Amino acid sequence: MASWYEGHLAAFDTETTGVDVEGDRIVSAAVVVQEAAGARPRVRRWLVDPGVPVPAEATAVHGLTEEHLRRNGRWPAPVMREMADELQYLAAAGRPLVVMNAPFDLTLLDRELRRHRASSLDRWLAASAPLRVLDPRVLDRHLDRYRKGRRTLTDLCAHYGVTLEGAHDAAADALAALEVVRALGRRFSTRLERLTPAELHTLQGGWHAAQTRGLQAWFTRTGSEECVDPQWPVRRELPTAA
Repeated sequence: MASWYEGHLAAFDTETTGVDVEGDRIVSAAVVVQEAAGARPRVRRWLVDPGVPVPAEATAVHGLTEEHLRRNGRWPAPVMREMADELQYLAAAGRPLVVMNAPFDLTLLDRELRRHRASSLDRWLAASAPLRVLDPRVLDRHLDRYRKGRRTLTDLCAHYGVTLEGAHDAAADALAALEVVRALGRRFSTRLERLTPAELHTLQGGWHAAQTRGLQAWFTRTGSEECVDPQWPVRRELPTAA
């Protein structure tokens, strides 16, 4: 029987107006589904008119201008429902979901559902099985913790020999993250093949918390005021100011 990392995997990725999960918006997203390693992937894409300005800095990353999104993007409310429905379907089917830096993309989707659907990702998934998230950044940091250097998706692709064509396109990034997880599985097979995706989902929560504690300690030593959120794969909603 093939190991889980050679089998059916899906991946989710977004492009956004910025890096603030509480205030920025999704402008494009994609789900990629691959039934087995080497199989032709199925890709579903969304383009969103966020209804807010798109900063030039964001356009410089993903190439999507405010004008293009207004002309070709769809209104957020139905798109967020479709994204949540797709993740619900994958969860109900027991498909592991690869999300690079999951607390960013999944929290953004959660906040968009709250903003446009008066709902949340947890509530949307309540009628299905829970997500089984595989985060290549968390996995790589745990499995190869002493390796020097950055661990962006581009860096991980280079390290694991994965081709990334069209970086910062949601579908391209999702497929590359999926292939990185397959490569991680093969390289660390003795440590991963006996674990199920559901078990790995649970373990990654602890691994991510430990990783953020180490990073926070480093920020403190260097005098940085930056704070790192230990929650994974979705950050809890910030309390409303009185």
